[in-house]
Amino acid sequence: MWEIRFSGFGGQGIVRCALITGKACSLYDDKFSTMTQSFGPEARGGACSSQLLVSDERIAYPYVTVPGVLIALSQEAYAKYEPELGDGGILIIEEELVKPTGDANRVRLFPVPATRFAEELGNRLFANLVVLGFFSAITKAVSADAMKKALPGLVPDRFLKVNMQAFDKGYDYGLKALEAEGKGSGASS
Repeated sequence: MWEIRFSGFGGQGIVRCALITGKACSLYDDKFSTMTQSFGPEARGGACSSQLLVSDERIAYPYVTVPGVLIALSQEAYAKYEPELGDGGILIIEEELVKPTGDANRVRLFPVPATRFAEELGNRLFANLVVLGFFSAITKAVSADAMKKALPGLVPDRFLKVNMQAFDKGYDYGLKALEAEGKGSGASS
């Protein structure tokens, strides 16, 4: 089972990330998923997180207990949620917004320049789709095909094509990051 926490600040599409991933798993990857969300007292700009469980079997308890994956798109989210990430877990950070301070060997760290990639595509609001592509490549928790099928209805129709491009950009970058990790550890894939 995958226990995943998406975190950042309001306005970054944190809840939408979990909705898209949950829809992709449940409708297009033949998996089960549950999603919960929380906001700080200030909606836009305040702390925000969404939690997603993904499993091949029915989920009896719908809440994340010890995340195996943390996506942190703000320093505040990183500071708040990184200590809860399980040892050996996957930590995905927005490399231009988050500076890791914890034990670098405790988790598998994957930085992604999501905001920069989104700006290159025309709008920083596409950063969440870059992150979803990156997450999909790194974890393989959900297929890229399922994620793309889940986008209609959860992103505005007029931005569907560029959101797909953002997803692909993140996915390709994630595959390269995995390859680099394998070379760095002397492991072969």
